[in-house]
Amino acid sequence: QVQLVESGGGLVQAGDSLRLSCAVSGGTYSRTAIGWFRQLPGKEREIVAAISRRVDRFYIADSVKGRFTISRDNTGNTVALQMNSLKPEDTAVYYCAAATPLDPFLIVIRPSEYAHWGQGTQVTVSS
Repeated sequence: QVQLVESGGGLVQAGDSLRLSCAVSGGTYSRTAIGWFRQLPGKEREIVAAISRRVDRFYIADSVKGRFTISRDNTGNTVALQMNSLKPEDTAVYYCAAATPLDPFLIVIRPSEYAHWGQGTQVTVSS
């Protein structure tokens, strides 16, 4: 059973940076594709970034392109979401999720395709 634990959220001011980390355990790390999502109350969960099993393929949502990056540390079994130039509209609960596609280059975008989720971490950006 894959388990995911997010960390790194907090309260920051507009323009600041945060680095979220997703620790992956309980499965074969090299077989997991990871996605970062965010959700506001009453709204659907939206994709922010995703990375394939192979580290050289990733996706960044248009709303955060140029400000957020995703990377995976294959020695520490963690996937990071680096968030720069944060805006108040980035305020949300951020979740990481894991999928196990057979294709090592596949980037998983839809929430329904992820079988495992972390508990979420709150990011609040004040203006």
